[in-house]
Amino acid sequence: MRLEKCWFCSSTVYPGHGIQFVRNDAKIFRFCRSKCHKNFKMKRNPRKVKWTKAYRRLRGKDMTQDSTFEFERKRNRPERYDRSLTEDTLKAIKKIDKVRIEREARHHKNRMKGKNVKEQNEKRKEIDHSLHLVISPIAQQQEPSLVKVSQPHLEKQVAMEE
Repeated sequence: MRLEKCWFCSSTVYPGHGIQFVRNDAKIFRFCRSKCHKNFKMKRNPRKVKWTKAYRRLRGKDMTQDSTFEFERKRNRPERYDRSLTEDTLKAIKKIDKVRIEREARHHKNRMKGKNVKEQNEKRKEIDHSLHLVISPIAQQQEPSLVKVSQPHLEKQVAMEE
């Protein structure tokens, strides 16, 4: 059973699935679904379409350089069947998948490192910006420490009340 890769999005095309397009110069393009085929016909660049593997790799969202990808490459040289070699290969495939999953998790963790701090800063800014909506004007008059005068929309409100 030969598993092909979609020319546009790089996903797996299983036997009996997808579309195959043969150009006049006999170059074969395989697509996993009509979405990829239509984008190809519209002459879209896979590196500029956000949902493709090419885009994700180009922008550093997916791993690009890893030794585990070497095992996925297509090989055209036929191998002589050997039972022990096949058993070893199947065991190795399981280990390689495990290693790849761990490396992808590490890559994702490194990518998302500064995200929590950034989200907290954005939330803090939004709270500071719209604090006047949460605290009533009477509470602001009684407790002036609640009002930060550095914000221009609050300065106007404090000036109007006085």
